[in-house]
Amino acid sequence: MVKYFSNDVDIRTTWDLVVSAFWQRYPNPFSGHVLTEDVVFREVTADQRLLSRRLLTKTNRMPRWAEFLFPANLSRSVYIVEDSIVNLVTKSLTTYTWNLNHTTLMSVKERCVFQESEGRPSLTRLRREAWISSGVYGFSRPIQEFGLARFKSNQVKAMKGLEFALSNLQGEAPRRQPCVQNTVKATTEKAKTMASASAPPKQPQQYV
Repeated sequence: MVKYFSNDVDIRTTWDLVVSAFWQRYPNPFSGHVLTEDVVFREVTADQRLLSRRLLTKTNRMPRWAEFLFPANLSRSVYIVEDSIVNLVTKSLTTYTWNLNHTTLMSVKERCVFQESEGRPSLTRLRREAWISSGVYGFSRPIQEFGLARFKSNQVKAMKGLEFALSNLQGEAPRRQPCVQNTVKATTEKAKTMASASAPPKQPQQYV
């Protein structure tokens, strides 16, 4: 059995700005569980798509009942691979993420598509899907239930983090606001720069 999750969200801003904010969403006040992020591969294809692979390290807090079942020296960090494709022609950003370790305990695979809303260029539609499974005999069901609850909680934090990055970019516009559709190179350079979030914004705008 695999637990499946999906939802659709309309983000009230343009796709160009959402993609720029996506690369700058760490660090933010809602991402304390994200420890590191590193770009391990990046390529611009002949058809002007930007392909990236990043490695992220996140904390891996287990429920109390699970601490009695698994070794005390079990790593409390989880390593996440994030593959992404930016397509300027279709105005879409597609990401695939999955965990590298603790896969027997729990495997979480996620697919997100950020797409310019058809007929409404001021909106960006986010389609998020996740598949959660566990290979622990006799305990797979409660582990999957816990994983699903954690995923829902984390995706709420992820949206707040994206809103935080969007607020920062909106505050910088128009002087420094990047435009993805003008050039892939601009997106690539922006993707290499992590946002500095030393203080929370006064009143972040609600985008969702």
